[in-house]
Amino acid sequence: MAISAGGGGGEDRPMSDINTTPLVDVMLVLLIIFLIAVPVAIQTIEKLRIPIMETAESKDKVENLLLTVVTTDAAGRSAGEAGYEGASRDGECRVYFNNTTLVNSQELYDQAFERLDNIVQSAGGPEAIMDNPDQIPQVHIRGDVNSPWRCVAGTIYNVQAAGYPTVGFISNPVDPNG
Repeated sequence: MAISAGGGGGEDRPMSDINTTPLVDVMLVLLIIFLIAVPVAIQTIEKLRIPIMETAESKDKVENLLLTVVTTDAAGRSAGEAGYEGASRDGECRVYFNNTTLVNSQELYDQAFERLDNIVQSAGGPEAIMDNPDQIPQVHIRGDVNSPWRCVAGTIYNVQAAGYPTVGFISNPVDPNG
């Protein structure tokens, strides 16, 4: 730190300046180290072998059932079809099993019952699954905002009749900033 006294006939006040020389020295040393060390480190790494693993369904965690409920437009067209005008309250209910398979009311009940029955049997029967309620899957319903309640209520009725005790809803959060 340099201290100097002001010249002239006025007051003698010390003037202080920050000495940046040590900062510049440290930065230059670090720059040189990285300029030398990075290329050496990159050249010494041999070809990276990423392990390829086969995915398998988890045995200890049960997968929840995902249902999507939408309706057709007034002309009976589904989303994605040419001329689709948006969901209509008077449209036909459409339920997608695990987000992929379009099912009607009876197929929904049958597939949901069969899926739950397979889970219960693989757990060792109803008594075994009651000992560990975490193995009982839940149903998550994602409904279109314009789907009438009758479509959602019918879906809830069918999955509860098939034996699923817990039904929840998936919603998209609303942006508070518009």
